[in-house]
Amino acid sequence: MTFSVVQLLGGLSYATTLFLMASGLTLIFGVTRIVNFAHGSFFMLGALFTAHWVTDWFPAWGGSAPLYLIAILLGAACAGLASAIAEFLLLRRMSGAPELYQLVATFGLSLAMHDAMQWGFGPDEVFAPRFPGLKGSVQIGDEFFPVYQLAMIALGPLVWLGLHVLLRRSLFGQRLRAATQDRDMLAALGVNPKPLMLGAVVLGCALAGLGGALQLPREPAHLQMDMNVIVETFVVVVTGGLGSIGGAFVAALLIGLVHAFGTAWFPQATLVVVFLTMAVVLVFRPQGLKGGPAASLEHGGNREPAQKFRGLGLGRGSTLLITLAFALLAALAWSGGAYWQALAADGLILMIFGISLQSMMALGGLVSFGHAAFFALGAYGAALSHSLWGATLPVALAVGCGAALAVASVFGAAVVRSSGVYLAMLSLALAQVVWAGATQWVGLTGGDNGLIGLRLVSDDGRPVFYLLLVALALAAVFALRYLGRSVMGAALQAVRDAPLRAAASGLSVGWLKYRVFVESAVLASLAGGLFAAHKGAVFPSLAAVSTSVDALLEVLLGGVHQLWGAVVGSVVLTYLGAELGREVTYWRGLLGVFIMLIMVASPSGLLGLLSRFSHRRQRVIEGKR
Repeated sequence: MTFSVVQLLGGLSYATTLFLMASGLTLIFGVTRIVNFAHGSFFMLGALFTAHWVTDWFPAWGGSAPLYLIAILLGAACAGLASAIAEFLLLRRMSGAPELYQLVATFGLSLAMHDAMQWGFGPDEVFAPRFPGLKGSVQIGDEFFPVYQLAMIALGPLVWLGLHVLLRRSLFGQRLRAATQDRDMLAALGVNPKPLMLGAVVLGCALAGLGGALQLPREPAHLQMDMNVIVETFVVVVTGGLGSIGGAFVAALLIGLVHAFGTAWFPQATLVVVFLTMAVVLVFRPQGLKGGPAASLEHGGNREPAQKFRGLGLGRGSTLLITLAFALLAALAWSGGAYWQALAADGLILMIFGISLQSMMALGGLVSFGHAAFFALGAYGAALSHSLWGATLPVALAVGCGAALAVASVFGAAVVRSSGVYLAMLSLALAQVVWAGATQWVGLTGGDNGLIGLRLVSDDGRPVFYLLLVALALAAVFALRYLGRSVMGAALQAVRDAPLRAAASGLSVGWLKYRVFVESAVLASLAGGLFAAHKGAVFPSLAAVSTSVDALLEVLLGGVHQLWGAVVGSVVLTYLGAELGREVTYWRGLLGVFIMLIMVASPSGLLGLLSRFSHRRQRVIEGKR
């Protein structure tokens, strides 16, 4: 019983940190309709700034409780100031874009902020002193619980009460709530929404910075804090319901307790238990515990306008020309030696993976943050069939596709009931379960050591395998082209743009979404099997968030509604990642800046930008005539 009480208190303490993060993220989304993927970066900034302040710059402050508290507040203020700059330069320009583009743009912001903090603060961990006056612990039975964490437990309800009073009793809060309902009407009444958006972003990110600074007496500040906390923050926000601070508070308590008891009972699968909790909530309440209907999330211009697949506007022979250019580039890469051959193979596999995601995004409007789950299933299915049964490449690929088909067939039932960010997080939960299984099932998967030494492709068979990759990449593009122009493609786009009208017209909305999801999963697993054959090894990281983000970046950089968008995106990402990684120390930051510029200049991607220039040039030519 004593042990349970200690675990309960630990969960409540952790819930405070989650609530500080989730309330800020919820506040930003409620006013700006922007889902800020960089929120963890402001958490990390608050922690690093405060840690260096009391450890390196003014160590005397670490021995005084009032000065230490001021340093914590300065860390929160630093995060708020950085968010004001980010709001002016980036978030304000993305306020009318669809949620997915905002997520990618803020992911670019997180890359840039990560490298900026590595340059400014250094790569090492910073150990801050304990908070003066709260260094001891209290005895509960035979166990001890830190006094500082008891103070954190008390802080959570105080923050919630303060936000409640601010939003309900102050003029600023009333206008913030009005902005969450209808910014256009608020502007028509003479209230400028821009200062409100700035205030919401600064307050939300300052809360994140405060949460990071308050972590210091419990753990050191380091450069992995952003990604470690943002995933569980999204879990809390989505579980509670986007836009609901009350829902975030309840969800933070729930996830904090699940995390605490999961650590005690399932120490090797705690994160999986957290995601399963979110998945159960979303299955029964697709909008979260206190969220509104999914349709309300698209209010305020965030719904993506109806679009169809496009070529590059080069005339009737454009597809043939692009195909020939693609084949020529592949041939040049092969003739460039082992380095360019390996790089081109990586790009072709990423291309197939990206097209699998593009098919469900562009046609069905389904967004996945966990598409890496099927990529990993395909890779492990191929690797295990080869290592255990000696399967050849075709059989191994078929086994991997079969494994993904089985999982997608079951998981697809939940997909048809969700949409938007809720669906994205539900898919992320699946990917985390696959990742945990690959990590913990050591006897089958090898755990973190992976499965190595695969010989699915011999050295003599490399040229044939490379030709297979080129052929499959082109086949995936043309299959997407055919699907987009088919009756099913037209029906999917109708479901994507007007689901209620499509259902009233007699279309089977659930079946169409289910079918495109399953087909996309199988194609992603094929890419994973090809990856296993190409690399000769598979690891749990194939199911990580970064793998899913790579596919998202690829599709959105090239253009989600452009037929060749995934092709261009994979070429750009593969080349920039390889070349910048060799030549530039802070290449991730540069890549983040590039991503932000593309999302601001052309949310429709590089090919969308090219198409705009082409149309503008055509209008100029016609005007001169």
